[in-house]
Amino acid sequence: MGPRRRPEPSRWLRVWRVVARIPAGRVATYGQVAALAGLPGAARQVGYALSALPDDSSVPWQRVVNARGEVSPRRDFDGAPRQRVLLVDEGVVFDERGRIDLRRFGWRSAPRPRPRKPSAR
Repeated sequence: MGPRRRPEPSRWLRVWRVVARIPAGRVATYGQVAALAGLPGAARQVGYALSALPDDSSVPWQRVVNARGEVSPRRDFDGAPRQRVLLVDEGVVFDERGRIDLRRFGWRSAPRPRPRKPSAR
């Protein structure tokens, strides 16, 4: 997806796990993914993590957009147009300004169940 950055495995893995949960036809914002990954205020780190994905990754990076519902520009030449095509193929609609209606297509993550602690009986 772009130039490789110095790996931050645990942070990036948390981001990738959140993004992997976004269903087809839905999008999440960089800030939303950061918060769900336990990295509030680190939206830019989400972008770095996604740009570090291996080319053969199954993580649906295209489902992450900016807070205005827009595809953010990429360093690589074809990243943004390719992202838009992938989202349209999933049924996501862009308006005349190139924005996605986040109320309609935004992903609402269900809280993940916390593991239960064994009861002390």
